[in-house]
Amino acid sequence: MSSMNYKGYTARIEFSEEDGVFWGKVLGLPSSTSITFEGKTVAQLTQDFHRAIDFYRDDCAKTGKTPIKPASGKLMLRVAPEVHSAALIAAQASGVSLNQWAAGVLQAAAHTG
Repeated sequence: MSSMNYKGYTARIEFSEEDGVFWGKVLGLPSSTSITFEGKTVAQLTQDFHRAIDFYRDDCAKTGKTPIKPASGKLMLRVAPEVHSAALIAAQASGVSLNQWAAGVLQAAAHTG
């Protein structure tokens, strides 16, 4: 997946052969909020992405809304008790809390580290 980042927002980038344009969609937002953009060149795509995010943030400021961020940093999951136990053992064996261990595993899996 190709992606772009701007002001804490990440977008997935695609190319439409049919239309001859790059297009993108901001990821991690609720389905009620969609931010998309496009451009014939990477420079145009980048410019339109920045404009779309800036427009969204400006519109939120004008209407008194808090801009939705793609993620808060809080994650709650439900897993099978066996998985929970195995993860707890792995964390303890690594000398870190379960939260620290899980954050490291998720970071490695998401390739953000």
